[in-house]
Amino acid sequence: METSVGTFATIAEAFANGGIWMWAILAVQVVSIAIIIERAIALYIMKRPNQTKFAEKFERDIRQGDIEAVISNSRRFHMINPLSYVVEAGAKAARDMGGRDEIQAKMDEVLLQENSKLERRTGFLAMLGNVGTLLGLLGTIVGLIGAFGSVAEVNAVEKAALLTSGISMAMNTTAYGLIMAIPALVMFAVLQNRSNRLSEDLNQGALKIFNWLSYNYESVGHKSSRMGKRSS
Repeated sequence: METSVGTFATIAEAFANGGIWMWAILAVQVVSIAIIIERAIALYIMKRPNQTKFAEKFERDIRQGDIEAVISNSRRFHMINPLSYVVEAGAKAARDMGGRDEIQAKMDEVLLQENSKLERRTGFLAMLGNVGTLLGLLGTIVGLIGAFGSVAEVNAVEKAALLTSGISMAMNTTAYGLIMAIPALVMFAVLQNRSNRLSEDLNQGALKIFNWLSYNYESVGHKSSRMGKRSS
């Protein structure tokens, strides 16, 4: 218990010695932690890499031509599965007999939106990590400037105290900046890898749906021209 109290006292003293720069780094750290928690929940709990398996739920209805069932079933999964939005967009294009190109265009449009949701805010972690490091270095420079500037016209006893205070501020801000930056940069890499994996899985699932729809549906114009050739 006494060890814990001593540790907290040491941290509090170091924080106080760091000056205003410690508060700036703390603000950046709070933002980075909030982003890490939100993205971890979104990418690891709310979304899972099972889109190719989820796509198989629609194969039978697509092959049987029951496009309304595809649309209806896709809407049931809107809240939990991003591929459902892509399926609905492609199924609506197929229902309207827009053909292969329109099915692809509609699916790509929604797919782009869903992929962007996977990547949102993750990139800020790299920026915040760099900002935390730079704030620590800035605190170091300011501390050293203040330390050496304040000892120019003081006696030897005061000079030692002022140098100690300034160097303490410099070292504390550097250390805290690195303590804040390292987890942010590590989690940036982890979350970026996760979002890339989810994006690849989503694209593969969407490709399965597109292939099934495009093989079973074609444009009204193409059907009309084919029927005209047969009648002639």
